[in-house]
Amino acid sequence: MELSPEIIYLITGYVPDKVDLCSLCQVSRNFRAAAERVLYSTLALTNPVQTRDACRMLADSPRLSNVILSLSITLEQESDASDEPSIPPDYWDSISQCLRMTTRLRSLNINVENGDGLKKSWILNGVTFQLQIFRWDLAWDADLVTFLISQSRLVDLYIADFNDDLPENELITSNSLRQASTLPMLSSLECTFSEAVGILVPGRPVTHVKSCFSRSEQNEKRAEMAVLMSNLRLATKPLRSLNISDGSYRGDFSLEFLTNIVTAFTPAVELRYLGALALPVDGDERLRFYGQLRRLRHLQCVEFDLSEWDPAPTMPAALRALARELHLYCASIDTVVFIYEFEPFVVKASGGIWSLEDPMTAEPANLWKEWR
Repeated sequence: MELSPEIIYLITGYVPDKVDLCSLCQVSRNFRAAAERVLYSTLALTNPVQTRDACRMLADSPRLSNVILSLSITLEQESDASDEPSIPPDYWDSISQCLRMTTRLRSLNINVENGDGLKKSWILNGVTFQLQIFRWDLAWDADLVTFLISQSRLVDLYIADFNDDLPENELITSNSLRQASTLPMLSSLECTFSEAVGILVPGRPVTHVKSCFSRSEQNEKRAEMAVLMSNLRLATKPLRSLNISDGSYRGDFSLEFLTNIVTAFTPAVELRYLGALALPVDGDERLRFYGQLRRLRHLQCVEFDLSEWDPAPTMPAALRALARELHLYCASIDTVVFIYEFEPFVVKASGGIWSLEDPMTAEPANLWKEWR
């Protein structure tokens, strides 16, 4: 008696070992289909030669390429971005051919170390899939803009590069990146350059934004901040999470940043997550800082950089005391992330008791995405 497809899929779902799944492919045609769906639905490729070979195989096998839902390709470069001695000459061509065959792909991650100078967006030409998650470490160019315009289901976007001078950024036509009808479902944006916010946020339901200040001089940074706030206000849904990194964290600028946020979004401030601010804030500015913080009545998690604090209060007791002080002024806060020399410390409240989280399980890098 042959098992039903439902039971076969249930069985393969409980097989953790890939070798056993490969063995199941030999049992019957139904078991092969179910096992291949588990084996190939999520792929993570790293070695350049193996990546090339896998992409060739998938490009020649529609049966397998059609079951891929998530694809991650990582390339670590040891030298300059334009120098690729360890990469097979047909590496990118193979990836391009594979992508054209993965019609059901929902998540794509192209992770290339120091890849923001590599113009390889042409590998996205001719694809038919509609992504929900897209991470792109390579250069921002015309082919990438064309691809983004085609993605009507994209929810989560990460881009490492942005070229503000690209003519395609400014096109105002019925089918351009400036039109809110493109990327209509985008809700989470992570971009290295804040200028990208002005292209990707206005007119879209973006609720979560992570970016960086590009300027270091104070007056230039103030101008950049003003433009950033204006663009964030043009989103069609209230902002829930905002994480803006800074090359030089200072308490006085953090007060300006916090004040601008409160002013820009009052009276409908819906922020659940905010970062990164700087401590300490000294003198009378400290009270002004806490006064602005308490106006964020829905704030649950806040991130602080302690680089300017000397000596830094990185002992567990000191971090808990700081978190309790913040909670006095903003009672909705139940999670505080402290950063010192790029090392995160996560302090959480449970039942009125503040405790330092295990750094292995806290995952502070992804906290900005969790608050809804």
